[in-house]
Amino acid sequence: MPIAPEYLHLVHPGIRFDAYLYGRASHDPTKRGRSVATQLHEGRQLCDQYGWPIVGVFDKDVDQSASRHRKGERADFEAMLDGIAARKCRIVVAWEASRYYRDLEAYVRLRNVCHEANVLLCYNGTVYDLSKREDRKATAMDALQAEDEAEGIRDRNLRTQRRLAESGKPAGRPPWGYVRRYDPDTGDLLDQVAHPVRAPYVIQMFKRFAAGETAYSIAAWLNSVPEAATTSGAPWDQGRVVDQLCQPAYIGRRRHRGEVIGEAKWKAIVPDELFEQVQSILARPDRRTQRDCTVRHLLAHITYCGEHGDDLPKLKVARGGSRPTYQCERLDAAIRAPRFEAYVEQAVIEWLRSPAAESAFRRDGEDAEAEAARLLAERLERQLSEARELAGTFDEETGEPRLSAMSLAAMERRLLPRLRQAQEKSAALSLPVSPLVESLLGAPDVEAVWGGLLLEQKREVIRQIVTVRLHHAHVKGAQTIRPGRITLSFVGQPGFRGGSHPGRGSSLPQQGEAGTEKG
Repeated sequence: MPIAPEYLHLVHPGIRFDAYLYGRASHDPTKRGRSVATQLHEGRQLCDQYGWPIVGVFDKDVDQSASRHRKGERADFEAMLDGIAARKCRIVVAWEASRYYRDLEAYVRLRNVCHEANVLLCYNGTVYDLSKREDRKATAMDALQAEDEAEGIRDRNLRTQRRLAESGKPAGRPPWGYVRRYDPDTGDLLDQVAHPVRAPYVIQMFKRFAAGETAYSIAAWLNSVPEAATTSGAPWDQGRVVDQLCQPAYIGRRRHRGEVIGEAKWKAIVPDELFEQVQSILARPDRRTQRDCTVRHLLAHITYCGEHGDDLPKLKVARGGSRPTYQCERLDAAIRAPRFEAYVEQAVIEWLRSPAAESAFRRDGEDAEAEAARLLAERLERQLSEARELAGTFDEETGEPRLSAMSLAAMERRLLPRLRQAQEKSAALSLPVSPLVESLLGAPDVEAVWGGLLLEQKREVIRQIVTVRLHHAHVKGAQTIRPGRITLSFVGQPGFRGGSHPGRGSSLPQQGEAGTEKG
């Protein structure tokens, strides 16, 4: 039978009960451990009252769930189990059973290690000897109750999250760049608005990426500005920047369980066109952020070898002393870097000056098709939103939902595939011209604008407007670039593969087949 603490010395006379204290909190967004501190205060009072020396305190499982749905392991709980197994204590004290476990598997582990080490378990001011049948049964019932409570809490949370998502209201932590406003009297959430300091950095983040800067350089820029610090204080890195660039919350869209399900109640920070442009760059198959963050050469890893096709890895730069050379992996083609880069840059500048450059980015009749796809997507989204709202309201006379769950599920199965198809078609036909490319098209002095770009921005322009291929020299070691040695396929020409913009309607002859340049 369970033992009251005041009678423990009578049941086990002459034994020193060295005690472990354990505390845990499932939700502690401030990470200050106030709930855990309160639990441990109660435990210390109990130990002091009955003369149990405290030999270990485990208070690091803050903001950690104990249910089977937890996302990580409880490091302090594991450390406590190791200490019990090593017989470093004779009793373990916690505020209640659910602090130890909300999962039967965790209960069994704690029960077994206490049994083997002859350690007593104490919670709710009661002591249990797990070598006894009655105590094992009592603690097992408490563990079952704690697990059931966790499942009930989770079910309620899921229903609440679903309801908030369907209504477009915010839930969870606000995206970086937003701040929540609460009613000062009731504490109820009022709305989510743009953060006065951080929101401008969100817009700049998107603009910089669309203009050709890498996630690596954007992270370095954000880390250099104290005002742009992350909420947690952790430094910005490439992955964190890309995560922010993928957030549909910034265009006022509500996401639930990984899917965008409709319009949000808060206002957008980023324009739709800019957001879609960034998504098209992120989705580009040849984008490799690990490479771009350290690249030092204009054409490295974005130039093809014209001798063995486009399927093998692109040209890299090999260093021979102080003379870097572009070469393919099979050594079918190689050329000195300065000569190659100067040739391509000059050809790009000449093309950007030409009428063909502007005509290459005209959409002609595709604008109407893109607009039709966008309007269809909006109608489908509106229809689904109205159906979900009906499913959440009830008829005053009958008490029945205005739209049954079965009818709603049938509508979603029918309409969601059409919605995704319309959204994808609209995005594919509406890819805007990059602001970076647009700044060069028709510029009075293209050469000066090009010269002012960063290396990574020049690389981004080249990706978007031209596919570069290098062929072998007419004789080994030739220093002259003869026609056909370098071929450039610009947007709209046969052989164009690069960039985030589909090629349209240019007929400029391929550069490199039109003349000769001395090295």
